[in-house]
Amino acid sequence: MRVPGDDASGLEWTLFTQCGVLTWAQAVAELTPGKVRHLLASGRWQRVCRGVLRAAPDGPFSQDQQWWVAVLAAGEGAVLAGLASARAGGLRGTWRYEAVDVLVPHQRRAPDLLRRLPLGLPAVRVRRVRQLPAADHQRGRPDRTTMARSLVDAARWARTDEEAQEIVAAGCQQRRATPAEIGAVLERMPRARRRGLIRETLRDVAGGAEALSEIDLVRLCRRHGLPAPDGQARRRDADGRQRYLDAYWPRWRLHVEVDGAHHMDVRHWAADLRRQNRVWIEGDRILRFTAFDVRHRPDEVVAQLRAALTAAGWRP
Repeated sequence: MRVPGDDASGLEWTLFTQCGVLTWAQAVAELTPGKVRHLLASGRWQRVCRGVLRAAPDGPFSQDQQWWVAVLAAGEGAVLAGLASARAGGLRGTWRYEAVDVLVPHQRRAPDLLRRLPLGLPAVRVRRVRQLPAADHQRGRPDRTTMARSLVDAARWARTDEEAQEIVAAGCQQRRATPAEIGAVLERMPRARRRGLIRETLRDVAGGAEALSEIDLVRLCRRHGLPAPDGQARRRDADGRQRYLDAYWPRWRLHVEVDGAHHMDVRHWAADLRRQNRVWIEGDRILRFTAFDVRHRPDEVVAQLRAALTAAGWRP
């Protein structure tokens, strides 16, 4: 869509700033109701849903238009939220949302939009909130929650704990929000779902994952009768560089890496793969677990540790 000139009408500016999507009220503020109906009847404009129009014939909706439809259809005071809002703010990732989340003031009746939009548009899930602090509100096109609030909401509405953790970690790693900013949002939401998991992920991203998960790993071994590893053992690799191993059983040459959320960064991931290859070439066995697995899936971790130690010659 071209940028309007200085002599552009109010309608042209509305269509430009809202990516060609507008409400009936906005349209009739600039044109007569008869003119708007003529544009719809002639196919030059399209009725998207009740009260929302698009100044274009039938055709695919851009992502920006999808977001505008969601916010305008939800009514006055609505703001884009959750994963859609985070994407609007620049978050990159492969997560998909089944519905565009929108927040509206609690006193407003939330419209049912899940079944009213035409094919080709994602559903809109309208969520009522008692208050949205100014610190969590961001002006934009369309208005949305801040990145920190968007990440928290996306995490607590995510389908799984793993997806929630990935979203928070990615937001920090892509420098869309800092752990401190996300933590401040959590302070304002004491009853937020997955609050503990989000805090744990923030600690991982901030660099505390290794120390915390290594302690958890040692405790896990002792509790299940496995030999305890040497934590943060030092060794030199084939290039003569000194490396620190998260956990190492020298007698059985078993090396375990515990990955914090920062390992989701592709640069760290590639470097870790190269280091893992060197460990294997030198003759050691290597296992890798996430910090989340060590804390929340201990039975699976213990089973694989026991199998690796047994294969290396350990006998209980």
